Amino acid sequence: MITFIRQKNTKFGGAENYLSRLTEQLAKQKISFEVIYCSAPKWLPSWLKVLWFNFQTCYYKGNKFYFSLERIYCADIYRAGDGVHRAFLQTKRFSLNPLNIVYIYMEKRCFHHAKLIIANSLMVKQQIIQYYGISDAKIQVIYNGVNIQSIDYDLAKSMIYQEFNLTGDKKIVLFVGNGFERKGVAIFIKIISQLKSDVVAFVVGTDKNLKYYRKLAHNTGKTIIFTGERTDVANFYAASDVFILPTQYEPFSNSVLEAMSFKTAIFTTSQNGVCEILPPEFLIQENIASKIDNIINNKELLYQIKEQNYQRVKDFSMEKNSQETLQAIYTEMLQSD
Repeated sequence: MITFIRQKNTKFGGAENYLSRLTEQLAKQKISFEVIYCSAPKWLPSWLKVLWFNFQTCYYKGNKFYFSLERIYCADIYRAGDGVHRAFLQTKRFSLNPLNIVYIYMEKRCFHHAKLIIANSLMVKQQIIQYYGISDAKIQVIYNGVNIQSIDYDLAKSMIYQEFNLTGDKKIVLFVGNGFERKGVAIFIKIISQLKSDVVAFVVGTDKNLKYYRKLAHNTGKTIIFTGERTDVANFYAASDVFILPTQYEPFSNSVLEAMSFKTAIFTTSQNGVCEILPPEFLIQENIASKIDNIINNKELLYQIKEQNYQRVKDFSMEKNSQETLQAIYTEMLQSD
């Protein structure tokens, strides 16, 4: 029996979606597992929930084999899907939020106590070594995986056009994600404002400062639509031509893999671990708007880039990820016996 550890149970988090995909693969193979989520009262502040959850999981561990997606000090295997918090803080303005202190404390204990650490990018592996002095031999890189779906692209685009009263045949530029500051929505809006092409931009996701970003978008004079969180994100991916994620810090973006699987042109930053699988010309730089304009207005080039991304993402299937993850689990289980 494998016990997975994750604090939140939500449909919209990247790690939560990854866990859902992984357990789906295990269920297909009839492998026994359970998932433990946090039972802390909702009214507790976030930093106390982290400590509560650590106590909850470690006190009752017994002989269970823990595959944790959270920073807890009793994990057998820790998957560092959330990256390295100390590295992330380098991208943020100074904050006295006690959650940062708790995360760093738990992160250090987790990295040192886990028998194996799975990083989802070389970037994260290098940061673990740099900030915590963990041995290279203790860290294994297993890239994220994605389920490639079959979809009617014309129907998806038609549904998006109908819902948002769009006309003509405009190119669609997409952003997907929550937490707009870290994931770079302000930069996304700036890029859209610099485009000479007539496009429609969608921001799928939410943020506590949504009004600020709506105002920022309105001032550009461009068509930028905020949809909130959606359960039909696949339709937006399928309808889109270009996907932009100007993130300040991202261990390895699931949304980029998803966008690639729906045949879009991808642009992201070097602070995103997924950049390791993309050609360098698709990293966001100063002249990015003119590059996107060139791609959008060159039908053959756009088609070629979309197809290349689709072929590339086939090497990052959820089946491959689950096989590598299971192999790591079984190896660690045998060594623990």
